[in-house]
Order: sequence, then structure tokens, then C-alpha cells
Amino acid sequence: MAAMTTEHPVSAADAGVSELYATHWHALVRLAYLMVHDVTLAEDLVQDALIGVHQRWGRLRDSHAALAYVRRSVVNGARSALRHQVVVDRYAQRTGAEESVVSAEHSAMEHAEHDAMLQALSQLSDKQREVLILRYYSDLSEADIADTLEISRGAVKTHAHRGLARLRTILEDTSATTYRSGE
Repeated sequence: MAAMTTEHPVSAADAGVSELYATHWHALVRLAYLMVHDVTLAEDLVQDALIGVHQRWGRLRDSHAALAYVRRSVVNGARSALRHQVVVDRYAQRTGAEESVVSAEHSAMEHAEHDAMLQALSQLSDKQREVLILRYYSDLSEADIADTLEISRGAVKTHAHRGLARLRTILEDTSATTYRSGE
């Protein structure tokens, strides 16, 4: 008995999002993780961004701009998640609610070698952190960062310069403190 196969035509949106997923999933999740410090939330943010671009595929002026759209959606989603977390934290402090149980993934990431860098990044301003993450972890150009964050290229340069200087100071202070306490 022959198996019946029905072929469904693949839409441009399906093909485009499939290509974005296959090519950029890990980099987008890494970008989101560096902003929200939660693997599960980072994956959700990227998935939501890909769903969003799929739904709006027909309205994109240029299908080659889809990656920039997804990056911008991930950054905006991370910003929203961080704002929401601030509200949750304030409520927990005000009501005296106990902290939630930390996931196994989060615990593992807490003890990873890059914890010092994540801590240092969290001490930067939002724009400085976003610019440095997009530049050095996502390897974007100044123009792509400016487009993603909707700021000028000059602002990207300023935030990068000031962020790196601040990061250097924070990491030097951290290593000096660690060295002194280890004596």
C-alpha cells in the first residue's frame, strides 16, 4: 500500500523564518540571555520575536531586514522582561514574599566562569550594556547596533567607549578585591 503524501506549499514567511531560525537561533538566544540572565526566558523572547516576524513577513519592506527586525524585537522583549522583573521585585520586597526557587539552569550559570563579566555588565547603564552586548557578543557593526537600538552611530560610539571604560574599572576593582581576600 503506497503512502499518501500531500505536499503543502511553503510560504515565503515559513521559508524566511526557518532560515532565520537555522542561521541565527543560538546568537539571538545568547543576546537575550546576556540581557535577562535566564536561559528559558531568553529562548522564549527569541521564539516570540520569530513568531512576530512570521506574522508580519508580508509587511516587511525588505526581507533581508528581517534579522534586524528580530534583533530589535529580542532587545525590546528583554527590556520589557527586565521592567516586569523590577515590578515583581518591588512587590516581593513590599509584601515580604519569599524569593522563588532558582532553576537548575540558572544555578549552573551562576557558577560559570563568566559570572564576573555578567555581574560587571549588570552594573552598566542599560544603553551601555545593550551596546556592548550587541557589539562584542553578537558581533554587530555600529550601524547595525544603531538600527537595533534606534539611536545614532555617534551614540553607539559614546556608549561603547564609556561602557568599556566603566567595565574595565569594575573588573579591576573586582579582581583586586578577590586577590586581597585570597591572601
